[in-house]
Amino acid sequence: MADNAPAIVILGNGGLATARRIQQVLPAAQVLGLEGRVQGADHAYAEFGATLRQLYQSGAPIIALCAAGIVIRTLAPLLQEKGSEPPVLAVAEDGSAVVPLLGGLAGVNALAREIASALQVPPAITTSGELRFGTCLLNPPAGYALADLEQGKRFVSDLLGGETVRIEGDAPWLGTAQLPQATDARRTIHVGHALREPAVDELLIHPRNVLVAIGEAGDGLADEVRAVLRQAGIAQPSLAGLLAADAQMADSRVHQAAAQLQVPVRYLAASDSATRLTQTGLALQVLPGPLSIGVAARPLNMTRIGRPRGRLAVIGLGPGARELMVPAVQAELARATDVLGYETYVRMAGPFRDDQVLHNTDNREEMQRARHAFELAAQGRSVVMVSSGDPGVFAMAAAVLEALHEVVDDPAREDWRGVELQILPGVSASLATAALAGAPLGHDFCVVSLSDNLKPWSIIERRLDLAAQADLVLAFYNPISRARPWQLGQALDIVRRHRAADTPVTLGRDVGRPAQALRVVTLGELTPEMVDMRTMVLVGSSTTCTFPRADGGQWVYTPRWYGSKP
Repeated sequence: MADNAPAIVILGNGGLATARRIQQVLPAAQVLGLEGRVQGADHAYAEFGATLRQLYQSGAPIIALCAAGIVIRTLAPLLQEKGSEPPVLAVAEDGSAVVPLLGGLAGVNALAREIASALQVPPAITTSGELRFGTCLLNPPAGYALADLEQGKRFVSDLLGGETVRIEGDAPWLGTAQLPQATDARRTIHVGHALREPAVDELLIHPRNVLVAIGEAGDGLADEVRAVLRQAGIAQPSLAGLLAADAQMADSRVHQAAAQLQVPVRYLAASDSATRLTQTGLALQVLPGPLSIGVAARPLNMTRIGRPRGRLAVIGLGPGARELMVPAVQAELARATDVLGYETYVRMAGPFRDDQVLHNTDNREEMQRARHAFELAAQGRSVVMVSSGDPGVFAMAAAVLEALHEVVDDPAREDWRGVELQILPGVSASLATAALAGAPLGHDFCVVSLSDNLKPWSIIERRLDLAAQADLVLAFYNPISRARPWQLGQALDIVRRHRAADTPVTLGRDVGRPAQALRVVTLGELTPEMVDMRTMVLVGSSTTCTFPRADGGQWVYTPRWYGSKP
């Protein structure tokens, strides 16, 4: 799973429908189902306690569809500092109750309200301060930051003990809270972006209403931003984000600074760099120079300023089964705004949200698809390019890189080069078939596509002959089709010059999909009629062995030793 992605943990199929309802409001969340008891979850897990503890220690929000007592007993040995807890909730399997358990300072009550609203039930909020005042002063809403947690705890305790409070500054959410306000109160909540030490009996809350525009990026950019904020008398928690020019989109120093400061970075086109931005009172002149500061009257919505850096992820779905899709790929699909690929593979990647745009193309339109992906990502969108298996094995990763390589010196395509590009691996068809059969790829092997669409058949013949001479296990992709009915037969003729007739051959059809089938034959028995385009062919080496399985099939493996055993 992706870092900090919420985990919806279920113990049986009865909770799957509720889990999917929760996932509708938390699209980045992944559903984890108990292995052997839940069908259709995003991931399977083997042991409830170990899984819950691992998620807790990773900081991931946990939504457990089970009794609250089970969660409490499981996590009790790990409970330490209150401020370090991730949100942990127990939700009834039928969705009739939502109980926040841990993570009050990490927004568990807000998460509980969001989930409860989707399930149309009241959340079971038990936090005394939030029940009394209608808000959590220790966990301000988005757009505000608490200056000092420990002082905040004492402050809330005093209010619960009967002290009254005055509010200084502008924070609409405090105006709707049921705080015990009095003009002569000794306790004060001060809302402002000024850099200052809180007075005695004062709770300091900073609005995130400050933006820093980057003219030039140095190696110590984060420290430079901190310094310019101090010089301007601005508290760092009020920093809402960074603003940079499009030409800086690929500058790692900008990304590192944003990560260190824990704020987003947005980009402006060169034509906008000297224009005045106005948003909720912000007036910022972006001028040449190292850094400029803009201050707004209210917290800034950074999604309305400039645009984000576009992202293009080329992913591998694996062989087809959801549980064989790597977690990073599932997280990427959840965050995507646009999904591109051959229609069959795009369907395999679903289900999708209504707001996600699907771009289905023919399987032969690889370069056009790659260029289209860059065009979308250059607009600031989060784009996923879908491949089956692994994207780097006869799939879209090479086409995407080729499209980028074509424009590497083209100044008109600087926006493509600014896109954040990532290749995410998947389980290839050869590896999935090998795992189902045992370990036929246990020693050196060679992967060859028998398709001559992009390379001459003469090259395929030469590679087959040399690989067979080298006694490598052979994995055939694209072994046969209606347009190429003869090539597999010729390939087998080449291999048979160097391999004995009793060499094991593994045939895996639709491995990882509902209709998967596995068959083990010998090289002498194999005919082209046994194979179609959806079959993976693994031809063993001289050392590949088979022996009976308990279920009546055969195990296939290639020993790690060669010649005589060590």
